[in-house]
Amino acid sequence: MLFFSYFKELVGKEVTVELKNDLAIRGTLHSVDQYLNIKLENTRVVDQDKYPHMLSVRNCFIRGSVVRYVLLPQDGVDVDILHDATRREARGG
Repeated sequence: MLFFSYFKELVGKEVTVELKNDLAIRGTLHSVDQYLNIKLENTRVVDQDKYPHMLSVRNCFIRGSVVRYVLLPQDGVDVDILHDATRREARGG
């Protein structure tokens, strides 16, 4: 639940999602659920030459199980809060 609550705070910010099939999509985070399914708006493919068929896609839903990485915006990461939350979760409270 730690990551779910963290991703909810990033709604409205631009993120890049890399999928397990090596496709990377950049867009504005519209929503995320407890399974880390992600809905992006105003999307664009990072490597447009490799995936030209994806140029017309503007909004997409990404199932959480196919996500390899989510690259977060530099200003959207508060490292101290994340460290504290992970320590609390590791202690069980």
